Amino acid sequence: MTVHPNLSIKRLGQAEHPSPISNIRFIRDEEKIVYDVHCDALMKQVAEGGNRVCALEAAGPREKLYFNPSEVTAGIVSCGGLCPGINNVIRSLYMQLHFQYRVKRVLGFRFGYRGIYRGAKPAPQELTEEMVEDIHNHGGSILGSSRGSSEATQIVDGLEHHGVNMLFTIGGDGTIRGSIAVEEEISKRELDIAVVNIPKTIDNDIPYISKSFGFQTAFSEAVESIRCAHNEARGAPNGIGIVKVMGRRSGFIAALATLAQKDVNYVLVPEIDFDLDGPHGLLVELEQRLARAKHALILVAEGAGEKYFEGKEAQCDLSGNKLLHDIGIYLKNRIKAYFDEKQIEVNIKYIDPSYIIRSVRAIPEDVVFCGMLAEHAIHAAMSGRTRLIIGRWNARFVHLPMDIIQAGRKQIDPNEALWQSVLLSTGQPALK
Repeated sequence: MTVHPNLSIKRLGQAEHPSPISNIRFIRDEEKIVYDVHCDALMKQVAEGGNRVCALEAAGPREKLYFNPSEVTAGIVSCGGLCPGINNVIRSLYMQLHFQYRVKRVLGFRFGYRGIYRGAKPAPQELTEEMVEDIHNHGGSILGSSRGSSEATQIVDGLEHHGVNMLFTIGGDGTIRGSIAVEEEISKRELDIAVVNIPKTIDNDIPYISKSFGFQTAFSEAVESIRCAHNEARGAPNGIGIVKVMGRRSGFIAALATLAQKDVNYVLVPEIDFDLDGPHGLLVELEQRLARAKHALILVAEGAGEKYFEGKEAQCDLSGNKLLHDIGIYLKNRIKAYFDEKQIEVNIKYIDPSYIIRSVRAIPEDVVFCGMLAEHAIHAAMSGRTRLIIGRWNARFVHLPMDIIQAGRKQIDPNEALWQSVLLSTGQPALK
């Protein structure tokens, strides 16, 4: 039986204030969303654990609130790298707080967690309707973002100084870990401050959620690079296009972009090992492909093929993340050397659209998703819930404890339908 983490949600106290929102259906606290919808899995859970079926708390507006909205000061901070949709989340947070809950003061903290410190430069901005009304039409983040360590004690000092009652953090794994540390410091001081995360990871690798915002835009943008690389490959003798996309430990962007465009011949992702050499390695397969079709297109996630850099010194970014070696350049050089040795002419074009993908404005589907995530984050915080992530699972928005990140990253399962569809699309063999 699969052991799931504790999925209960922490609350600050009893909710007693009536919600100012009307003409909507309020969610009952007892409403749950089943995690695994497979009948066999459900029957097994019931058989092994009685009535203990793994279920997630439903997100949505509550009839009774913990906070009196008229007394609330809310804070918003975005951390980590850029991702399509950050501005949409910020705008939606402000609009929902201001117009639906009638919160009078919303602060935007600049350039990550350290922007919350007392005396931080630049100082936090008090957001207004005029300030956010047009930001959804632009990529990036109006508040800026940054990587790097931060001190929970100084963050909570800043929250107290600014009179913040609820903090909305926008970020991925590192940001969530920071949010946990902040919530623990808040709890130690016995403060009434809710901390709610809207998960931001372009790699779509947070467990227990179906997707994170910006992912839809990211793989949609990657499609254009694939299209261009395919045209380049077909436009030269023995043309080889190589496109590298983001995906440190999870290859979802590469997989979905492949299925969207259908021009890719080989997809390399961190979850599935591959060899370059040997009778069934990529180089031999590539030679056979060129002899047959005269062109080839390779799509590689940035974290694929890490075994080829073992023993080489690795540096870390300011957040402590290992800086990956460039698998795209490595592939380009190895492929060129292989065909040079065989005296076979090849024309290799390498495209890395990573920073373009991160910085574009969100497509409409992500815009809607960002807005709904923001709305549910506010509903959760207003009800007194804290130390939680807003996610979507089985077509419903849910509350998840921040501690789910201890379950590891969500990754492609080579035996599930997604990767099987990729193999059917590319026709690639097992590159071993």
